[in-house]
Amino acid sequence: MTQISEGKILIIDDDPGVLSAAYLLLKRHFKQTDTEKNPLRIPYWVNTGKYDVILLDMNFNRDLASGKEGFEWLDKILDMDPTISVVLFTAYGDVEMAVSAIKLGATDFVLKPWDNDKLISTLVSAYEKRNQKLSIEKKPAQTPKQSKQTLTPLIIGESEPIKRVIEIAELVASTEGNVLIHGENGTGKDVLARYIHTKSLRNAKPFVAVDLGAIPETLFESELFGYIKGAFTDARDDRAGRFEEAKEGTIFLDEVGNITLQAQAKLLSVLQNREVTPLGSNKSKPVDVRLICATNKNLAQMVANQSFRQDLLYRINTIEIQMPALRERGQDIELLATHFMNIYSQKYNRTIKNIHPDFVAQMLKYSWPGNVRELQHTIERSVILCKENILLPVNQSILPSIDNENLGDLKSMHLEEVEKFLINKALIKHSGNITETAKELGLTRASLYRRLEKHGI
Repeated sequence: MTQISEGKILIIDDDPGVLSAAYLLLKRHFKQTDTEKNPLRIPYWVNTGKYDVILLDMNFNRDLASGKEGFEWLDKILDMDPTISVVLFTAYGDVEMAVSAIKLGATDFVLKPWDNDKLISTLVSAYEKRNQKLSIEKKPAQTPKQSKQTLTPLIIGESEPIKRVIEIAELVASTEGNVLIHGENGTGKDVLARYIHTKSLRNAKPFVAVDLGAIPETLFESELFGYIKGAFTDARDDRAGRFEEAKEGTIFLDEVGNITLQAQAKLLSVLQNREVTPLGSNKSKPVDVRLICATNKNLAQMVANQSFRQDLLYRINTIEIQMPALRERGQDIELLATHFMNIYSQKYNRTIKNIHPDFVAQMLKYSWPGNVRELQHTIERSVILCKENILLPVNQSILPSIDNENLGDLKSMHLEEVEKFLINKALIKHSGNITETAKELGLTRASLYRRLEKHGI
């Protein structure tokens, strides 16, 4: 079998023998093959490696038989990058679990001990499925003719709050000033950061986005600043950090309010000195990047509580921009809904031309605690379930009302109803913040999204 020119594979198993055998086989057929025995390092590899396929063991030392760890890591991987193809390594007796995992998003599974040809064939197929997912995402949406008042194809909206945001962004973009974007989850802070980059003098250079909330503290330095060969176990080659990847471009640090004080000190040092020192090295490298940060937290209050460094806040907030919540820009709801309708009509091969006025009225009455992201998810579900060429008004299974006064009390102790009730309560408590809601319920974000889908929330 010939080598796949662009295929990048990550093998995760706590058995060194399995890793060695699989590595020797697969390195001949894929452009890049990496191995990892510690599952706790999965977020690091996913965020830095841009892998096409992950070959994941279902059981690790903490849990040798149930497959629970495999399910947990499957959730986290697909949460970090839904386009990655995850193939499970499993023993013969775990086949039933593997089938269940496929229903939850895994691409395929391979039995141990494996047949070489079967393993390669399965991974090739998984690689091709990854490419199919990416090609669908890259297809341009068939959007309606834009109004002359539409300010940009990247930030959709004509309301005064979003106009003010774009006006400030355009003034800031051509400068080198650091930008701090505030806003609730789902408001589009990442979209605004990309907009500023595309309008800047650095737009021909990389835009590197880093979700600081997804990086364990132990991997903070190696993720952002890179490392040299031999810096730690399994560091077989030098690897550039995210600051180096963004050379002469823009680095976007999302969820900056989530990092520890120790990590804040390291970040501040880099921003002050304009240089990074890779892990394991004593030689610094110059940093030339435009910095944009984002947070849903009140950093001034965190400074008062001594959980965020004041000097770091001064360094990152030369210009502050507040992204408005969707409930503050009701004029944009129909425009955004139409945009998403066109995207998902094409994706799911529907011939939907319009949105019924009553559905628009429903959307305008709803508070949208999850903001634009929730609206997007609602329109996607509506398109999938639509049987006509127009999106009709929906029931609570698609567009729930989760205001405090409408939640009511439990009508029974049926487990399904209890679960739905608790999820709604947690959503209200955290104002639609999916990350905080998932933490409150002891779930991963991906698991919570699946339960939202299950209960029609």
